[in-house]
Amino acid sequence: MGSWQKYAGMGVGGFVALLGVVWVSIGPDWRALLSDPPSGDDVLFWSQDQRDTAFRMMDRVPFLIESREIKTSSSVRALPNGDALDIDAALDTYFDEGRAVSVVVLHNGEVRAERYGLGFEPDERWTSFSVAKSLTSTLVGAAIKDGYIESLDSPVTDYIEGLKGSGYDGVTIRQLLTMTSGVAWNEDYDDPNSDVAQFSSHVPQNDLPIVVSYMQTLDRAHAPGTVWNYSTGETNLIGILVSEATGQTLADYLTESIWQPYGMEAKASWLIGDDDVEISGCCIQATTRDFARFGQFILDGGKIDGESVLPEGWLDDATSRQVGIGFDPWGYGYQWWTFSDGAFGARGIFGQTIFIDPARHLVIANNSSWSSALGNKDGERDAREDFQRAVQDAIDRENAG
Repeated sequence: MGSWQKYAGMGVGGFVALLGVVWVSIGPDWRALLSDPPSGDDVLFWSQDQRDTAFRMMDRVPFLIESREIKTSSSVRALPNGDALDIDAALDTYFDEGRAVSVVVLHNGEVRAERYGLGFEPDERWTSFSVAKSLTSTLVGAAIKDGYIESLDSPVTDYIEGLKGSGYDGVTIRQLLTMTSGVAWNEDYDDPNSDVAQFSSHVPQNDLPIVVSYMQTLDRAHAPGTVWNYSTGETNLIGILVSEATGQTLADYLTESIWQPYGMEAKASWLIGDDDVEISGCCIQATTRDFARFGQFILDGGKIDGESVLPEGWLDDATSRQVGIGFDPWGYGYQWWTFSDGAFGARGIFGQTIFIDPARHLVIANNSSWSSALGNKDGERDAREDFQRAVQDAIDRENAG
């Protein structure tokens, strides 16, 4: 072998060794992602292994989607540990049958239970999906309190001019919040031709934000205020409305109004579309503990240092049934799911939840990676409901004792 061949062979060997070192050093999340990367940004049609990995990395894969930082607080709100709640068996069942990745249970502001699975760690961020809807609606309340939005009965077109002349003429902010605009929308997660699957790939017209350009093309199916129809597109419009009213990005307004002053602990982010606008119907990445803190913020009346950042009566209206959804005992408030016992919650596809039970001073934040968007194929949604009831029952037993 000639000298150049010998040195070339050494160079290749060294390069291979370097690749091996890099492969080990990037960690298990990146190794799993690079071994089986998603082929596109439509999470509805990823494989289970891709979801298990990418849901904890959504703001770390700019080749799929960009994000905007939600800045952490310099004064972290403590989550003191309380006595362990007697729910070990229920936790075991939930993690076995519900594909849970994390649970934080707060009772009277104390951590009564906390567990992680599927390799997910406490300091990692998991994506929220539609849990973000409840945060977006809360920003509407903050913007009213701050004087940026006049009234829930104001026409949406007063704030989003691109909707003038569309099916949203005459629709109020309140009707957007309760998803009763009457504008047609298909939220079928199994249908690749549904609006929820198609709108993010829409090519915007007239320099409008993507969602405004898409939504202005939709027809009216019902009179405003008469029929509830779940629409992620409309929550995305709410985000545009808040940004237009405040003159800030949603991530910055959330940082300024709630995230920093309340004392969130870890870095968070909000995914943005190709138009550099936050996807406000979903996609906040945060630790499970900070999602639990947000639940505690709501449970405590939206107060920071004793002062509410929301208008008087806002949370009473937002978290109580404003409209029926045809599936008792559930109802819908201002982007919150409501229940007949006074509990309410933020919920996202694939099993993300902030469950709040004021009567029991209870917050449950959990993330999952269900095998289907609604968790109705392999019983994972039922496992979550069973777990929530088990926590409530454990608290009731304590109170009775």
